[in-house]
Amino acid sequence: MLLLFLAACGQEQQDPVLTSELTSPVDVTLHWRPDAGSAGQVVEYANAADGEYAILEFAAPAKDTFEHPDLIPETQFYYRVRPFTGTASATVDVALPPGDDVPEIEGPDWTAPVRAGGGRTPVASPEAAASEVEAEVKHANGILFTWQDRASDEDGYLIEVRPAGAADYRVAVQLDPDTTSYGVITLPDEKTATYRVRAFRFGPPSNLTHQTTGKV
Repeated sequence: MLLLFLAACGQEQQDPVLTSELTSPVDVTLHWRPDAGSAGQVVEYANAADGEYAILEFAAPAKDTFEHPDLIPETQFYYRVRPFTGTASATVDVALPPGDDVPEIEGPDWTAPVRAGGGRTPVASPEAAASEVEAEVKHANGILFTWQDRASDEDGYLIEVRPAGAADYRVAVQLDPDTTSYGVITLPDEKTATYRVRAFRFGPPSNLTHQTTGKV
């Protein structure tokens, strides 16, 4: 009985975190077990197991499925998920003026990322959260974000947005480590929204899952 119990435990530990299914010849749906305590999961794919993986989504912490539609027929797709961690900054609320006017702004490109950081606190500590986050409205669709980098080992920064009426935040921009400023051009539903900044680190990748799309 003990051996059976141990065998069952071993089997449970080997069960994959990530699975996939072809829901049509060119549509793949992924399912995974969210990593408890993470800030979310990064969903990635490549066309070879050892290929270069591209990010499909920064998924919210409780999300456990993703649909990858309208894929190239008769092609291999490999998938993995990685948790990411890091404490979000305090939030800032932004209300943009009506309309879509984009005036010319003289001087350097205000949207370009600025890398002037060099924090000293590991991302695992809440003290690594970005501080002094400010949002300057540039025009009807543009916001310049600035903050202080306090993290020492981040894989990058995320600017996250929750449009008015939305339940969850989503990632608006992924930025390089040590970034302290970036200009966001907003989407139509982000005219009134709440923003925050997150220094983050990737966790280890899940098992790979693989599908080959069919003919259409």
